[in-house]
Amino acid sequence: MLTETDALNSHDATLDGEFALDIGGELVEPTTWVDDLDPATGAVLARVASATAQEVGDAVEAAKAAAPAWAALHPTARGSLLRDLARLVRRDAEQLARIETRDTGKPLTQGRADIAAAARYFDFYGSVIEGFQGDTVPLGSAAIAMVDHEPHGVTGHVIPWNYPAQISARSIGAALAVGNATVVKPDVVAPLSTLHFARLAREAGFPAGTINVVPGDGPTAGAALTAHDDIAHVSFTGSVASGRLVAEAVARRGRPALLELGGKSAHVVLEGADLDRAAPVIARALLLHAGQTCTAGTRVIVHRSLHAALVDKLAVLFEAATVGRGLDDPTVGPVVTRRQQERVAGFVERAQAEGMAIAAQATIPDGLDGFYAAPTLFGDVPQGTELFGEEVFGPVLAVTPVDSDEEAIAAAENTRYGLTAAVWCQDIDRALKTARSLNVGQAMVNGYAAGGGVELPFGGTKDSGYGREKGVEALREYSRTRMLFIDLAGA
Repeated sequence: MLTETDALNSHDATLDGEFALDIGGELVEPTTWVDDLDPATGAVLARVASATAQEVGDAVEAAKAAAPAWAALHPTARGSLLRDLARLVRRDAEQLARIETRDTGKPLTQGRADIAAAARYFDFYGSVIEGFQGDTVPLGSAAIAMVDHEPHGVTGHVIPWNYPAQISARSIGAALAVGNATVVKPDVVAPLSTLHFARLAREAGFPAGTINVVPGDGPTAGAALTAHDDIAHVSFTGSVASGRLVAEAVARRGRPALLELGGKSAHVVLEGADLDRAAPVIARALLLHAGQTCTAGTRVIVHRSLHAALVDKLAVLFEAATVGRGLDDPTVGPVVTRRQQERVAGFVERAQAEGMAIAAQATIPDGLDGFYAAPTLFGDVPQGTELFGEEVFGPVLAVTPVDSDEEAIAAAENTRYGLTAAVWCQDIDRALKTARSLNVGQAMVNGYAAGGGVELPFGGTKDSGYGREKGVEALREYSRTRMLFIDLAGA
């Protein structure tokens, strides 16, 4: 059986080892081990720790002990360590990409992109923290006030299984930059890249206890983390139902939370849109990671005059999509678990039972034993149906025709989510007017950068959550302000 170091150094990133907890700068044997399955085959990929409430508490204690000294470091020192971590991630980029691909099922091209993005997050926050300065408030000649940005102390980070490398890096990168010590709970379904980041942080020279990684499930490890009295701030990415439980647990203690809870994002295709430009982007925005992306463009609201032509163009792209093992770098890899595969199939079956016809569907090759869901296009999905309104989290696209810009906006807004949206129209004034009318955290015009870039604030409205990750805005989320008032009357 390979050790964790052997697995990272193997070119093929073969993972049949055991991956322990990482607490206080040490690997810790857990009470409970669970199997981490390879989505491409259904076979055991590795055995990983699943933290108990006590083990989560141990991680919090380690972070609490490390927090004061870490916060006292000059921002330059913290930034330098984050940039060193970015360098190590880039050094091991190919191995990490293969690990991320095998753990999540996504195509290798996407795994490589995710690791590159993770390195950029560490670099970005390691660089901008030196310019994250306080303010002064003029109060006349008799007094002055200063506003400082202070770390919360110990922050908790609940990481989902779909983008563990990216979301871990963006979350802990910002938190560490402003001086917090962190406790990170990746999902046991896909924790390997997050665990490796902790190992690389140790190599970079991060003080023990600043990064603690405790994989686990929601009801045990997640609940223990969010309810712990010494966790001063929680960031959570996941489902609406779980996010509400996190919000309640944190609110009971009077502490802040940042919630990113998914979406049912729309492409709004108006008259005059360039369909040759739009169709490939719309298909990719859905097929990326088999639709298991919170920002996936899962709905298309299209003017009726363009409806048939757009469906035809999308159908060609769906039928041409290749399905296979992530390491073979197909268009679409497997979904993450058997349960997720069954969930996606249920949406497709119920839509058909309601009378919606499949306009196009990719073929799953024979001989694949993992958790595969065929990319599926529904060309005429009525509003008010489950497929129109609910998040599938799989490679299923719903197209809905409308007769005017006003109907398009109303249809796009006909959802409980508000994460992202895109507007397609060559009349830029019309496109901008429409985009600015949508109640979402990120609106795009004639393009779709799912989630946006490292520098761009990211988060949702309505049931998609609140708070902002990414960009300099995240530094404000992971810090609190303190006002200092100085009376100069006697000076």
